[in-house]
Amino acid sequence: MPDECFQHPRLAAIYDPLDPDRGDLDAYVDLTTEFSARRVLDIGCGTGVFALLLAHRGIDVIGVDPALASLDVARAKSGAEHVRWIHCDATSLPPLQVDLATMTANAAQEIADPDAWQRTLRGAYAALRPGGHLVFETRDPAKRAWEQWNRDSSYRVTDIPGVGAVETWVELTGVNTPLVSFRWTFVFGADGEVLTSDSTLRFRERDEIEGELLSQGYQVTGVRDAPDRPGREFVFLAQRPAR
Repeated sequence: MPDECFQHPRLAAIYDPLDPDRGDLDAYVDLTTEFSARRVLDIGCGTGVFALLLAHRGIDVIGVDPALASLDVARAKSGAEHVRWIHCDATSLPPLQVDLATMTANAAQEIADPDAWQRTLRGAYAALRPGGHLVFETRDPAKRAWEQWNRDSSYRVTDIPGVGAVETWVELTGVNTPLVSFRWTFVFGADGEVLTSDSTLRFRERDEIEGELLSQGYQVTGVRDAPDRPGREFVFLAQRPAR
């Protein structure tokens, strides 16, 4: 099941205002150009920020996500009619032939179950045309990013138009590497409602991911740095062989 921050309607509605800087997506837009991709599958599209960036550039985009509330937010945005939105995950895709499949932000790490991850890689492979590419990012476990996930460093109050002030913070709830669990808390000032969202991310090692990609038939064409988090993430580039 998707985390509450994606599937609860009230939380999905404030997801974008709470994370307005999506400069992390610039590298993915550039990769779309690098691969001359005209049809893109956005796996874990969430509220549709990346899908709509591409659609506004004339690219044919399919956005898939298992969180219906997030898709509802995406579908209500300007230009949403130019994207094909599908309520599913990569393990249950309809027949597709795309040039590029992406998993931006934490989408790959959110798939914490090993079997679900393998099925996701297979689903993306089946959706790619021969020669098509899969790109996703994952945090380097050696950097131990979770050590900074605490209330002192994350607490903030955001004034959201039409909603009012919302207090948010994150706290670790468990570290059993490769799994790291944490809880976001949201306090709505307008009525005092308190909502929480529990998440677990899987921190995979670089060689582990490369092996998994190879086992599913991909060629690993590169592992790059994430421009928005230099030295802290791996960006994997994999390709379905042309033949």
